[in-house]
Amino acid sequence: MDSNLVVAFLDHHAEFAPYRASILNFYRKRDFHFAWIDSAGLTEQAGGFMNMMRQDEASGISDSALDKSSAMRMFDSLSAQGDEFNHKDSLVRLTEIALTGQFFTYAEKVWGGMTSANSKDLEWFIPRKKINVESLLDSVIRFPKTAIAANEPVNRQYKLLRDEIQRLAKLAKDNPTLDSIRIEKKKTYKSGDSSEVIAAVKKRLHLIGDFREDDTTSRFTPMLDSALRNYQVRHGHKDDGIIREQTVAALNRPLQHYMHQILLNMERIRWVPVEVTTDYLLVNIPEFRLHAYEEGKLAWSCKVVVGTQGNSTVIFSKELKYVVFSPYWNVPPGILKKEVLPGIRKSGNAYLARHNMEMSGSGNNISVRQKPGPKNSLGKVKFLFPNEYNIYLHDTPSKDLFNETKRSFSHGCIRVAEPKKLAEWVLRKDSSWTSAKIDAAMNAGKEKYVTVKEKLPVFIGYFTAWVDSDGRLNFRDDVYGHDKKLAKLMFGK
Repeated sequence: MDSNLVVAFLDHHAEFAPYRASILNFYRKRDFHFAWIDSAGLTEQAGGFMNMMRQDEASGISDSALDKSSAMRMFDSLSAQGDEFNHKDSLVRLTEIALTGQFFTYAEKVWGGMTSANSKDLEWFIPRKKINVESLLDSVIRFPKTAIAANEPVNRQYKLLRDEIQRLAKLAKDNPTLDSIRIEKKKTYKSGDSSEVIAAVKKRLHLIGDFREDDTTSRFTPMLDSALRNYQVRHGHKDDGIIREQTVAALNRPLQHYMHQILLNMERIRWVPVEVTTDYLLVNIPEFRLHAYEEGKLAWSCKVVVGTQGNSTVIFSKELKYVVFSPYWNVPPGILKKEVLPGIRKSGNAYLARHNMEMSGSGNNISVRQKPGPKNSLGKVKFLFPNEYNIYLHDTPSKDLFNETKRSFSHGCIRVAEPKKLAEWVLRKDSSWTSAKIDAAMNAGKEKYVTVKEKLPVFIGYFTAWVDSDGRLNFRDDVYGHDKKLAKLMFGK
């Protein structure tokens, strides 16, 4: 192509202005040879790219910069010509440039997501991934038609969620009356009961895939009990197999609600690394769970307690540096002012002795710390990944809270249900740290810092929809209101 034609095209298509330099650089490296069109016409890669865009639009994954794009219109016009394809036709050359411009637009909107400034406004402080779109486009052009799908620069979880939203979109299309199935709950129901409500629950669970039996009777069967428990696990409810208000409310929500929730989390997934192949820890706040990964594969997980809505746990990532056995607890300024100092003023040394604390300083420079021991607020071990938010993982003497389904009770730090297992996992590559030695250090009553020798990233994330390791689509409540804020930016509501 004539380079002047590319420049003229970009001059007249303002939608591609943000990518002007990249588009020109892409064609310079190719000596302005065609990328999407060969001697036979439009390449398979061009068709694959257009099909991908159309599938996204049909599933609600769309953007004003992508909907009804000039590239799509030109592609359709050129495809309609069939065997009458003429490489000297201006439509051919303009379609070529439009497809390249559209690829850069798609990469930014669909694979890159919102700007990093927007994500920080949403209180997301995990570093954003970076995409080299020019390099990606070059590889797409040079490889077979499967290259686009195989080389999408997105985390695997994004593709799983996209498959799920396409499944729900098809379900809604095939069952237009699905959302009209309203379940009127009059009381709780369990295995052995009979009611019209049970029949309605069966129908809804069958359509969404939890209840495999095509059973429309009003009897609460063992199969329904199993299906209901599966649904409850997927939604973070108490999995007791009982039809109660919380489960009925979730079943009554329209599919559009869940599709929007998936879209919100697909946006977040756009921001995270494409693939983490190392060992790492992930705390998913709305799930109230910690996940340990070995070489990118889930090894185990456990319950956690996170911050309350007023003391929300921050979304960020750092590297684990220290395991601290039998730790002191340095009382944070907020707790010191609101809880500890009033107690000291009221009871003096008796308050300090009762809480196994010691005080230093005077006047406005008082500091208080709690000595190691079984009643220490941090329990017997803490895990430090130094950060400006003063957030870390730790044990706790208050074990009862792990029995709750919604576990947002802390001042911001993260309490771990299985602290010894976590210590063993973090130190498992150091043969000197046996289970017995870890147990002794946790109960020594003397603080001991252990430096973690290998890099171990810790991600504190916020995902209210995901596909788990068993292939199940999960949903959780928006505990901090982050979904609501993101929805205003994405959907205007």
